[in-house]
Amino acid sequence: MRATQICSAVLSSDGQILATGSENNIAQLWRAADGVLLRTLRGHTDMVQSVALSPDGRILATGAADKTVRLWRVPSGKPIGVLWGHMDWVSSVAFSPDGQTLASGSWDETAILWRVSDGTLLYTLKRHASRVTGVAFSPDGHILATASGDNTVLLWRVADGKLLRTLKGHTAGVLSVAFSPDGQILASGAGDGIVRLWQVSNGALLRTLEGHTEDVDNLAFSPDGQVLASGSLDGAVRLWQVADGAPLYTLEKCMDWVYSVSFSQDGQVLAVGSLNGDVRLWLG
Repeated sequence: MRATQICSAVLSSDGQILATGSENNIAQLWRAADGVLLRTLRGHTDMVQSVALSPDGRILATGAADKTVRLWRVPSGKPIGVLWGHMDWVSSVAFSPDGQTLASGSWDETAILWRVSDGTLLYTLKRHASRVTGVAFSPDGHILATASGDNTVLLWRVADGKLLRTLKGHTAGVLSVAFSPDGQILASGAGDGIVRLWQVSNGALLRTLEGHTEDVDNLAFSPDGQVLASGSLDGAVRLWQVADGAPLYTLEKCMDWVYSVSFSQDGQVLAVGSLNGDVRLWLG
């Protein structure tokens, strides 16, 4: 399937729907099985930087360079509302595991926690010294990880927005974060081309995964937590064994500028999106 200049892509938990966000200000819903376009969602006035589907697959959140977050019904594509609060590009969005809270990260150096049911702004998280480029909830929904251009990852308590821990080690801006399914490990990818694995409980650096030659923009754990996928601007998608950090497989130069990787719930499909508009589904 192809969409113009894709910036983000995500599979629904059941692997039936693929959502994409594009440089031409739109989000789209596709049938994953055969690539049929289901809906085109219009409303943003600048490029759609990030997309996220709620755990039940019924709501799509989109974050854009127009400084807004929008919520949409799935599969109808009907708009639910617009969330205002950021002062610059919204670079990342993520739903909590229970679907009740949405996190957004922005180039304004903040992350915001929103209540999904009515769009209420709950907490604005302000401790980064540069743009926030990625957000991810722990599987139990208690912790939010934020990645930033200040080379750090911050861990926050969702219940009250309190900063819990700062993870330092990257030598360039951190661009992506992802929790393992058991919540014990956090992966971070950065502009130094390196992926780091951290122990969430104490912030200890567990492993450093080297192989990419450019920015690592997206990360995804397989549902069983045994494999980590990393997508990079070098055009490669790399699969790593989480237990020891060993490289398993490389989809070498499979696309230009890989901006998103996402596993289906059964781990049998990996969706890969790139800026040139390609979305490919790799079968396990």
